[in-house]
Amino acid sequence: MNWIGKLGGGALGLLVGGPLGAVVGAVLGHQFDRGFGGGGARRRRQRARLDPAADALFFESLFLVMGHLAKADGRVSEVEIAAARQMMRQLRLDPGRQREAIALFNRGKPADFPLRVQLRRLSQAIGAGGPLARAFLQAQLDFVLETGQMERRQRLVVNQVADELGLGRVELAQLEALARARRGFGWQRPRRAADAADGGLAHAFKVLGLEASASDEEVQRAYRRLMNRHHPDKQLARGGSPEELKRSAERTREIRGAYELIRERRRSG
Repeated sequence: MNWIGKLGGGALGLLVGGPLGAVVGAVLGHQFDRGFGGGGARRRRQRARLDPAADALFFESLFLVMGHLAKADGRVSEVEIAAARQMMRQLRLDPGRQREAIALFNRGKPADFPLRVQLRRLSQAIGAGGPLARAFLQAQLDFVLETGQMERRQRLVVNQVADELGLGRVELAQLEALARARRGFGWQRPRRAADAADGGLAHAFKVLGLEASASDEEVQRAYRRLMNRHHPDKQLARGGSPEELKRSAERTREIRGAYELIRERRRSG
């Protein structure tokens, strides 16, 4: 079973929302397919290097490292357990494979788990510093940040993962900023009270660069164009700094919120 391909399969539509497992699946699939901006030849070379043993090692390491991260701060929270199980569902694991994933998660929890040994094996199999190494680190960041924060000991583990996979501190900061940005993609609705006498609706059209008379098709085209331009993944592919990723995430939230407000008002009006 090609676990790397399965992680990416069918999850792209959930990139900016949904449960953690779907997000991680989207991250891995999106980055694997795009190779972080690499060309088609580069993607073909990357796929050619992935034999069944490497793919199995990726799956094994995914849950071992998650278990180690979950226990690094002293206890495994209910949120972390739910996040791990959600990923199992996202991977459509049958009961036998779910038991295997749970066993791997538990094996990774002890403080004396040989993390460096496991990561060095993985790095050799998938390529240090490559797109799959970045995807693996992104998955772990998404997992640990599901609780909303990263404890000091978890930070040490994350740094170790980055080091052993050949990823520097700048890349780590970029990937962490992207993980935090994804967590902020849930739009907070404007205050009701007719949205300040429909000032919120007027602002929504302004955000999309449209007049209030714009058709539904024009609203949708503007939304897609702006989301494509400002999405944090675009900034990441260009090597954007953590601050640029943060600004991109804020702009994307604003665009998404404006679009949702206009759609809701037109449905109810």
